[in-house]
Amino acid sequence: MTQQVTQNANLAQLSAAGVSVWLDDLSRDRIETGNLAELIATRSVVGVTTNPSIFQAALSKGHVYDAQVRELALAGADVDTTIRTVTTDDVRAACDVLAPVFEASDGVDGRVSIEVDPRLAHSTDATVQQAIELWHIVDRPNLLIKIPATVAGLPAIARVIGEGISVNVTLIFSVERYERVIEAYLDGLTAAKSAGHELSTIHSVASFFVSRVDTEIDARLDAIGTPEALALRGKAGVANARLAYAAYRRAFESGARFEQLAAAGARPQRALWASTGVKNPDYSDTLYVTELVAPNTVNTMPEKTLEAVADHGAVTGDTVTGTEKAAQNVFSALSTIGVNLPEVFRKLEDEGVEKFEVSWNELLAATSEQLIAHGAKS
Repeated sequence: MTQQVTQNANLAQLSAAGVSVWLDDLSRDRIETGNLAELIATRSVVGVTTNPSIFQAALSKGHVYDAQVRELALAGADVDTTIRTVTTDDVRAACDVLAPVFEASDGVDGRVSIEVDPRLAHSTDATVQQAIELWHIVDRPNLLIKIPATVAGLPAIARVIGEGISVNVTLIFSVERYERVIEAYLDGLTAAKSAGHELSTIHSVASFFVSRVDTEIDARLDAIGTPEALALRGKAGVANARLAYAAYRRAFESGARFEQLAAAGARPQRALWASTGVKNPDYSDTLYVTELVAPNTVNTMPEKTLEAVADHGAVTGDTVTGTEKAAQNVFSALSTIGVNLPEVFRKLEDEGVEKFEVSWNELLAATSEQLIAHGAKS
């Protein structure tokens, strides 16, 4: 007799409230052991996100990649080709695991993301070229290409969407930048329509980072040190995301420009809450999940956060709609006491790109060592 699989009640409630649960992690071990399939079956997981740090961690652990790296070394592959092959193989395999979810959700979920090389974050043309290459290499309709929301990334997003390719826009920290991301998406859809692409097959999410905002602003509040400043700790990340959701609703629920594109089959670009692992142990470990419950959103979680929500996350329905004014009040208070918000967001974007570059370079170095160990020429 087959044992019946049941979804965790807390995560099922989160899904019922309109939040797609995605896992912010991927490794070949997770795919081959059936762990990813298990999380889909028991933890309401309907998507996967990756980034250079995740791949760096995956390739540095264990020996699951050894045979493939040895084969590539003997074939004379260089380090960039090796990383490209290994990561796209993992993402393709994960796309296949999630294919039934993709079909059942009419393409909304069942998505797996892969990021362009972070060293290209300030080059529009190179980003576009690699995004198109990755799309063809993985060759799965449920793929999302991750492009950072840098100044150079914005036109790249529009151009890649215009090619009919689905995009996960990453490293968004401010509502102002998010509004420009929405414009880039709409520009891309307009171009795609002109080029004759089927708009209903083009999907996008906008990854709005949460915990890093609190980490940076909390440090500044601690430095200011007044009771008013200290009372604002741990409030900026959630407030920022709630303001982003208000921007999403303005653009996609009542925006005239999207309304015209929707009539031609276009899908809204959903807001995705990223960086949802809580960094400060004084805060609830489910803070960036339970306080950001809203329809038509995605929350991508590291496994630790996913399990915390499964264990004790109190999901009480929509905690975002109607909070715009209160969220704006938080930011007004931050400005009043001297937090330089434009500087905060510039720093977070620069650090975000830099951290992914560091992880990528570590991945390059570690893979180069493995290739040499398996007989490649140095």
